[in-house]
Amino acid sequence: MDATHVTVTIRNPAMPEKAWVGLFLVDSGAIDSLVPRDALESIGLQAKAQRTYELADGSEIKMDITTGDIKFMGEIVGGTIIFAEPGTEPILGVTALESVGINIDPRNQQLKRMPATRLKKVAPRVWQEQK
Repeated sequence: MDATHVTVTIRNPAMPEKAWVGLFLVDSGAIDSLVPRDALESIGLQAKAQRTYELADGSEIKMDITTGDIKFMGEIVGGTIIFAEPGTEPILGVTALESVGINIDPRNQQLKRMPATRLKKVAPRVWQEQK
């Protein structure tokens, strides 16, 4: 099975003129996107927190994260970005994909636009004042 790649622009929302462009592996098993630390720092993004991630082998690792603008296939979304070691292949996670209505077609591993981004209809709730 071939890997799916897409060109992605990571932009610093506080300094929109600062951006980094790379070829990302689309990984349906990854929740968040992953970018080499040196690339993120070159556009002024700094770690905001740490999060624990589970690796493919089941082990856990605590990694620095930030938020930024993720643009691909003509779409843009704000998302969580993991700081990776320099030289690491960038990964586009499913949160960014699904947020803009793009899925991976499992038959041919191609990115496919949904006719509309899913939004579950929520029935209105009637709140009653406690007496």
